[in-house]
Amino acid sequence: MTKSMTRIFLTLVGILYLILALWCTLAPESTSRTVGFALQGGSGQSEFLVVYGGLELALGLIFLWPLWQKDVTQYALMVCVIVHGCLVLFRSVGFFLFEGIGSTTYSLALGEWLIFLISLGFYLVRRNSTVAAAE
Repeated sequence: MTKSMTRIFLTLVGILYLILALWCTLAPESTSRTVGFALQGGSGQSEFLVVYGGLELALGLIFLWPLWQKDVTQYALMVCVIVHGCLVLFRSVGFFLFEGIGSTTYSLALGEWLIFLISLGFYLVRRNSTVAAAE
């Protein structure tokens, strides 16, 4: 798998995060309802805006970064693996701890697993080709 394939994958993930950031920022009531949150006025709305809008925007920019600075591709890929690995871990634990989980949450989990496994695959292939080239 080439560096360009990795950058294409990261670009798709980055665009997804930008779309999510926009949705969370522009329509927080519908977004929060979709994932089972009830926003409390003031602090709850602010927290949702910052954590969901701001953090997803930051992740989107990190994953898009290799488009204009190719030497950060490996870094962005590692961030992708770490972030989605943590999401998969905590989401999986949540499925065992909580009942009444809606279909949207299962869809999110599927997406998180896919992004995690694909990014891990890209990382392992890149790492193995780097190790082989060094030998």
